[in-house]
This record gives sequence, structure tokens and C-alpha cells, in this order.
Amino acid sequence: MSKIAVVTDSVATIPNELVKQNNILVAPVHIIWDKVDYRDSVDIKTSDFYARLRKSKTLPTTSSGMPGEFVKIFEGLQNKVDGIVTLTLTGALGAAYNSALKAKEMVKDIPIEVIDTRTAMMAQGFSVLAAAKVAAGGGTMSEVITAAKEVMLKTNIFWAMDTLEYLRKGGRVSLPQAVFASKLQVKPITGIKDGKVEPLARVRSKAKVMDKLMELMGERTNGNSPLHVAVINGDAVKEAEQLGQNIASKYKPVELLQSEVTPVIGTHTGPGTLGLAFYNE
Repeated sequence: MSKIAVVTDSVATIPNELVKQNNILVAPVHIIWDKVDYRDSVDIKTSDFYARLRKSKTLPTTSSGMPGEFVKIFEGLQNKVDGIVTLTLTGALGAAYNSALKAKEMVKDIPIEVIDTRTAMMAQGFSVLAAAKVAAGGGTMSEVITAAKEVMLKTNIFWAMDTLEYLRKGGRVSLPQAVFASKLQVKPITGIKDGKVEPLARVRSKAKVMDKLMELMGERTNGNSPLHVAVINGDAVKEAEQLGQNIASKYKPVELLQSEVTPVIGTHTGPGTLGLAFYNE
């Protein structure tokens, strides 16, 4: 029976109880805020991040690299496992993938596979969980990798932003665009496809966000196989709980999780973000 370790980065935002249950090792992504280096979910909790973000005149940035975090994990697994499968945030949104590759080069005496999931948050997390479950059952490295890639091909993710203000602050949209969206109460819905962020829809008013998210999910699911869903939120807990109840009632998923928008993404999307990650088996 093989003993394979599964590693990911903190952008996967897998609920802590599932991380522990499935023996998943998590490398924290670093953010820099007012010249201070914070390890995501270690030195700064998500709730504290959003509380500060709402008041701050400055925005954090992500670190240019974090190979040391992966090296620490990989070296700690030497002589304990037969191999390591590492699943990271899409390379288009952060440095985790390249950092893991660099760490792999530095730790030579153990087989390590590094996979860019081409997605983020719980869309990434679902692939990690699938891999971890096969690893827990004694699966080979190849079987663990296959399980992750199968879920990667099926997973969807999108989210609605409550404001464009944080994209404006980060220089990703203009001031007129942000003001226009604010005045008209436009809530853009964005997703990740093939590793890149792309716009999906716009709704007028916050009240319509939940209905549109459920509509988009309905277009991408089928009732013929079990459905796994994660509701993701950036400081929008009450809305996330309501959305979860709506989904449970309408779609009856076999798995329904609550997760958070990681600070790495939340820096750009801002507080009030609400979204979904899901797949059919």
C-alpha cells in the first residue's frame, strides 16, 4: 500500500476540519501589507483581513514567491511517505505554482508531482480533497494524480463582487468604471476558466445576486450524478448561509460546504463577495 502525501496552498480555503480529517498539508501564501509580511491564515485570519480592508487606505500585495513554505513541508515528509502530490492555485493568479516547482528542485530524494489546478479557492480545494481521499485509501501516486485531474476537469467557480472599488484601488479598473457601477448598483459576476479570470454576467442590485448565481449554477449542473457545492464568501457570512439554504433546498447536493474568499483574491474583489464552486461526479 502506497503512502502519498497531498499538499496545497492556502488559497484552496478548504475548511479546517476537512484539512485535518484528510491529512492535507497547507503552505500559507504570503501577503505584504504596509511593509509587513503576513502568512495567510497563520499571521492574519480572514475575518481580521476583511475588517482591516474595509478601513485601510492601502491594499496588500501578494509575495513574489513562497518556495520556503513548500521546502519546509517537503523536507518534513522525507522518509515518511513514498511521494508527494502538490496542487496549487492557478499560476495566472499567484506565485504558488512556480514556488512549488522551485521547492521540488531543492528537495531531491523524494518523488514530487506539482500540478497547477488552473483554478482557485474551493474549486482548487475540491481537487485537493479528491486526491487526499484516494491517498488515504492507499492509492498510488498515479491514482492520486488521476483523481485530482478528474475533478479539475469538472469543477466550476464564479463569484459576484459587491463593489469595483478594490479593483479600482489596485489599478484594474478605472475610476469612471467604478463610479458608474456604484451609481447603477451593478454587481459583476466573474469566474475562472482555463486558469484565467473572465467576466460572466452583471446584475443590477444586490438582491438579484443570489438568484443569478443559482441560475448560472443550474446551467452548469445536471441531475444525473451527485453534486458537490461550496458557497464562498468574502465577509458576507449571512448571505452565504442563505445561499447555502437555497441550494440545499433546490439542488440537494451530497456535499455542501461553506468557505471563504482568501485574502489573496479578496484584495481585489473586496468585502461582500459571494460565489460558488461546484462539480458533478
